[in-house]
Amino acid sequence: MQNKITQYKSQHLICGCDEAGRGALAGPVVAAAVILPKNFKNFGINDSKKLSHKKRLELNTLIKKNSIAWSIGIITNTEIDKINILNASIKAMHHAITVIIQTIKIEKINKLLIDGNKFKKYKNLNHECIIKGDQKYLSIAAASIIAKTSRDELMCKLDKQYPSYMWRKNKGYPTQAHKNAIRNHGPSKYHRKSFKLFNKQYCLEL
Repeated sequence: MQNKITQYKSQHLICGCDEAGRGALAGPVVAAAVILPKNFKNFGINDSKKLSHKKRLELNTLIKKNSIAWSIGIITNTEIDKINILNASIKAMHHAITVIIQTIKIEKINKLLIDGNKFKKYKNLNHECIIKGDQKYLSIAAASIIAKTSRDELMCKLDKQYPSYMWRKNKGYPTQAHKNAIRNHGPSKYHRKSFKLFNKQYCLEL
């Protein structure tokens, strides 16, 4: 069944934004910003969570090659603990947008499309928050794919430093194996110490 994700209808350049890693226990939150050409075809693009690892990698390469511009923003686990995950997610998007406008003049971008329901205004750019936007509009879905693949690559690199937590498999998310590893080995420097790791009863100490 072909997905119904479409281009956002506009005569101007639209920049889609999404993040990955918001619900993880370890590692950074990574956001991406993407501007697609108006004639860009779907190619099976969808919410990154609905795609296989292999398909994400294929689409990640295709999107980067065919987009007008793309960028990522990264906020570390240390800063997440300081400003909270919502603010960190938005800040990561702002960083990604800043890189985009260094390539595309800000006057040419008509609107930011933001996945989710919360965002802080970026300079004088209009924005629209769209719940499940990565399942509705191509530019947001493309951003979700770039954010996800970028973050997965980072977590696989960190896994080489701390193989006990199996980040290559769980990417820092709260699987039972990941929680058991934290119980057995304690937290690493990449764990988010402000997050509750075990329902109602266990929290990493600062």
